[in-house]
Amino acid sequence: MRDDITYQVLVNDEGQYSLWPAHHDVPAGWSADGTTGTKDECSAHVDRVWTDMRPKSLRDAMS
Repeated sequence: MRDDITYQVLVNDEGQYSLWPAHHDVPAGWSADGTTGTKDECSAHVDRVWTDMRPKSLRDAMS
């Protein structure tokens, strides 16, 4: 990952997060959560919102 580009935060249907270069198209199966910024800013956002690392399907099955 580079420090000199803008990233966006992506999330998939399983509630998993990823950082993606903002100048690239969002890959199939992912959607932008609306957060863009530096690698550190986006990583901090993911740390705040992704508090349960289990995939959504597993969380649902366990509840």
